[in-house]
Amino acid sequence: MKSQEYVLLEDEYGAHNYKPLDVVIERGEGIWVWDVEGRKYMDCLSAYSAVNQGHCNRRIMDAMCEQAKKLTLTSRAFRNDQLGPFYKELCELTNSHRVLPMNSGAEAVETAIKAVRKWGVMVKGVPENEAEIIVCRNNFHGRTITIISFSTDPVSTTGFGPFTPGFKVIEFGDAQALEAAISEKTVAFLVEPIQGEAGVIIPPDGYLRDIRRICDEKGVVLVFDEIQTGLGRTGAMLAEEHEGVEADLTLIGKALSGGFYPISAVLSNSEVLGVLKPGEHGSTFGGNPLACAVARTALKVLVEDNLIGNAATQGAYFMQGLRAINNPKIKEVRGRGLLLGVEFHPEAGGARQYCEKLKEAGLLCKETHETIIRFAPPLVITREEVDWALERIAPILSQ
Repeated sequence: MKSQEYVLLEDEYGAHNYKPLDVVIERGEGIWVWDVEGRKYMDCLSAYSAVNQGHCNRRIMDAMCEQAKKLTLTSRAFRNDQLGPFYKELCELTNSHRVLPMNSGAEAVETAIKAVRKWGVMVKGVPENEAEIIVCRNNFHGRTITIISFSTDPVSTTGFGPFTPGFKVIEFGDAQALEAAISEKTVAFLVEPIQGEAGVIIPPDGYLRDIRRICDEKGVVLVFDEIQTGLGRTGAMLAEEHEGVEADLTLIGKALSGGFYPISAVLSNSEVLGVLKPGEHGSTFGGNPLACAVARTALKVLVEDNLIGNAATQGAYFMQGLRAINNPKIKEVRGRGLLLGVEFHPEAGGARQYCEKLKEAGLLCKETHETIIRFAPPLVITREEVDWALERIAPILSQ
């Protein structure tokens, strides 16, 4: 079938909860994807950072196929031979003490919410059903009812109430606002080290250190949502490493499988996960042997292929090239590693038009919050490929 036929099928039979670019991708390899007509594109979104290791990474694929032939699912009613080694390797890579595996990123966030509330009641002594969690304006942590209950995006909330109580919203990047918002009932501060969906918003230098100190002083659990920023995307294994801090709970997902299989994890550097007892939380698929085998290899690829260092090097070069584009319509170019954002002034007419033009030039990008384009290619990108991209991006973004 032709691309337009696939588009028509999606539009006729599928829910209209996405507005994708009209490109129908058939296969991928590394940073490149091809549509059903055979046209080649550079993927500058990486499935929202899920394919940091590149499309169809051979080592991860082989691990998945090998495990799929042996055992895919036992549920957590029984043990499997992949789970323990996965725990150990992930803890050693991230300096964590405990791991709780789930499937989607949203499930990891929900798990953290449950754990810190339970900790608040059992350890901190907060009265039952009165625990508060502080979050930031313009956050994005997922799309379940509880998670959108603390979203400040009307698109995410309008028509979906009633919402889950127990959340307090402050400004992102303002440590003093956090300190002022904490009460005796505050159990946790849930925050993205860099707000990705909000448009690659980077907090002021020292912010992560400040909030770590405040949480320590006030007896509040610090939770970093690194589902998009973690696993090499920003040029470090975890974005929290840029300021030398550790969260009490760190949430990862997406690239944990290299895009092959849904797996997420809650990493604990405290006793917070210790409050969960058998039967209080779980998942049929969470920690299954197929997911663990895939994740173990996905982590090895990140480290052994130096994808984290490459993200730092190529990201700095990519951002330098983007900042060299001369267009008064561009408000700011910002980023860290290979998580980059180009924000336009409102009078530019929106970022979608540029994404459409970039698609015609062979690059697939996605706008966010109307005026921002994210550039986040797989971490396997080379200097030559960054040059190839900039040669096509510059004339389009100069318009």
